[in-house]
Amino acid sequence: MTPPASTYRIQLSAQQTFADALELLPYLDDLGAGAFYASPLLESGAGSNHGYDVVDPTRVSGERGGEEGRRALAAAVHERGMRFVLDIVPNHVGVDVAKANPWWWDVLARGRDSEHADTFDIDWDAGPILLPVLGAENDPADEARVLAEQLALSADGTELRYYEHAFPVAEGTGGGSPQEVHERQHYRIVSWRRGGAELTYRRFFDVSTLAAVRVEVPEIFAKTHREVLRWVEAGEVDAIRVDHPDGLSNPGDYMRMLRAAIGPDRWLVVEKILGVGEELPASWPVDGTSGYEALREIQGVFVDPDGAGLITQIAAEHVRRKESLHSAEHTARREVAGTILAAEVARIARTFSSRTGKHHPAELVRAAVLELLCGFPVYRSYLPEGRRALETAVTVARTHRPDLADVLADIRAEMLAEPGGELATRVQQTSGMVMAKGVEDTTFYRWNRFVALNEVGGDPSRFGMGPAEFHAALAGREASWASTMTTLSTHDTKRSEDVRARLAVLAEIPAEWGERLRRWSHAHPLPDRSLDLLAWQNLLGAWPISQERFTGYLAKASKEAKLVTSHVEAVPEVDEAISRWYGEVLADEALVAEVEAFVARISAPGWSNSLGQKLLQLAGPGVPDVYQGTELFEYSLVDPDNRRPIDWAKRRELLARLDEGWVPEIDAEGAAKLLVTVNALRLRRYRPEEFSGYRPLHAEGPAAEHAVAFQRSPKLVAVATRLPVGLAAAGGWRDTVLPLPDGATDWHDVLTDQPITSAAPPLSDLLSRYPVALLVRPA
Repeated sequence: MTPPASTYRIQLSAQQTFADALELLPYLDDLGAGAFYASPLLESGAGSNHGYDVVDPTRVSGERGGEEGRRALAAAVHERGMRFVLDIVPNHVGVDVAKANPWWWDVLARGRDSEHADTFDIDWDAGPILLPVLGAENDPADEARVLAEQLALSADGTELRYYEHAFPVAEGTGGGSPQEVHERQHYRIVSWRRGGAELTYRRFFDVSTLAAVRVEVPEIFAKTHREVLRWVEAGEVDAIRVDHPDGLSNPGDYMRMLRAAIGPDRWLVVEKILGVGEELPASWPVDGTSGYEALREIQGVFVDPDGAGLITQIAAEHVRRKESLHSAEHTARREVAGTILAAEVARIARTFSSRTGKHHPAELVRAAVLELLCGFPVYRSYLPEGRRALETAVTVARTHRPDLADVLADIRAEMLAEPGGELATRVQQTSGMVMAKGVEDTTFYRWNRFVALNEVGGDPSRFGMGPAEFHAALAGREASWASTMTTLSTHDTKRSEDVRARLAVLAEIPAEWGERLRRWSHAHPLPDRSLDLLAWQNLLGAWPISQERFTGYLAKASKEAKLVTSHVEAVPEVDEAISRWYGEVLADEALVAEVEAFVARISAPGWSNSLGQKLLQLAGPGVPDVYQGTELFEYSLVDPDNRRPIDWAKRRELLARLDEGWVPEIDAEGAAKLLVTVNALRLRRYRPEEFSGYRPLHAEGPAAEHAVAFQRSPKLVAVATRLPVGLAAAGGWRDTVLPLPDGATDWHDVLTDQPITSAAPPLSDLLSRYPVALLVRPA
């Protein structure tokens, strides 16, 4: 089976069910989508809008439409000649509502005697399972007080209850007060603050309501995947995307088990974030990643590297300090490893001390583990293949703490001696957690020089990318990973592709941006200078945005940054000031008028960037994914903002008009982006042979650097405009031309439905209607 021509990601939930998706299929089919790409479909927590909190892997979600609805949707997808791509989440299950997860409930009730005791990665030697849900301080006396006042037994004595939480009473442990019954259980209900430092089971990052499962055990793999594999065997699922493989004990072994289970011909991609220059391990039998590296590269070519100096100066003056990204990342990683992930650090330290026989003081071992986890240059090393990343981490850790050299040497030696052992496994699992929480979810909310670059898989220190580097990246993808997924927006991105495209314009006009930032910030400062810098950029990128949406975003951003408030240590007066801020900005009519004028200034070049990004992704190497709704201009911020309901009726109406021959203007309605999307997707679906090979094309003339173009097959060429503000300031394209392959003159621009009869058309003609062109020759 060849990979799908493209995918279209749909977030399914109680608000967007299988029945809703069934009604949506004709539109997706008309759009040209090659595959229906579904968020996780197994039974998840009530009201979940993402499905990553699976509570029962043995059945399909009832809220989303149940088994009958799922089968009807899969059949309808295939009837239209499309593929069905399924997102699965093997690393963890949801335990927020204990009773909703039958396996977790049984473990709480029976402890080590449960048939599911080995399903979860529980540190049984550490004592009872800790359940951090109490609204108490991290103090035994306060915990005891809250339990005495608020813990209750159900009428039949089978459950302990704390507000909405219910937990099982083990057989034969009843009798006495709720507190006495509690002391006899296989678990302890403790302060919510104890999760970070004392949790006794592995979880997803720092989310204690998502408990990790041991899918490395074949029997556990079988029972957690049985239902999904049944769908694959029935031909209802054609391809799989694996969520968060870095959390697994051994991702490579897992991929080999999964590949053996689904067969050699199913498309298989992994949600793996690759750093610059990093590649997937060669031993993984997968077709690629979910595409964040492509996002970084495609966006990068639309960011002006010449803006870096002034943008950097503006940011440093605004936050009143100079700090490198590397320093900010290391500081943040240390913080999260020492606080919200302290339980994982402590477990690794205990593992080292108990299994190696090395006699180092416990506090030095913990310190060495923490420093090691903060030193990895990538999310995770994969020993033995990833030894270089481990060596780098040890070197970095020694540099920061020379006094730990002996302990670090012993940890390194043990990991290399037994790369599949428990110590190496837990270090590798946890390094990704430290990277994700320290960089993506902390630094990317603190180090806000230019937030268009602060994206999942991004590297904010790399300010833009020239065409030569861009072409090298895409040519490398075509040569090595031609079947990988590519993306511009996902349910996890910090900002949608169109927000980032608009913000990219600031790199071309940094002086104008800096002048406004200083004035606006002086009029309406936030409690933290770094947050202030973040807020004004995002406000411009997402404008116009409702008070509810933007206030919610700022609340999340400030707590993720952890500088003046946080999820764990909330500061009420700071939270209240942040909550009031956007309302006060909106009430300032003169300032709002200035914001609107400046957004009008950057919107048109932002649209140009949006269209260019979209075309290069859809026409370029790999299997492009379109995240729901992004075929129009879509200005969303981080979740839950990017999971808002989509106006499908509007998209259907605009597509029908395009099919009637309408050639839209480029405006806020976004039909021009839909035009690019539908034409590229239909070409990929119905002329797939044209999307093979990769050859850079080079414009000639005074504005050549503003064109980025490539040829796929001998019959397909994509052209986009980069740095549109600079192009206009220099006088436009002037006599710049684009020599087309082989001197052919029988090209046709499918976007404007116009023939191209010159072998080297002037770009002023070729791009007169749109800043992009998609050229084809007769089939």
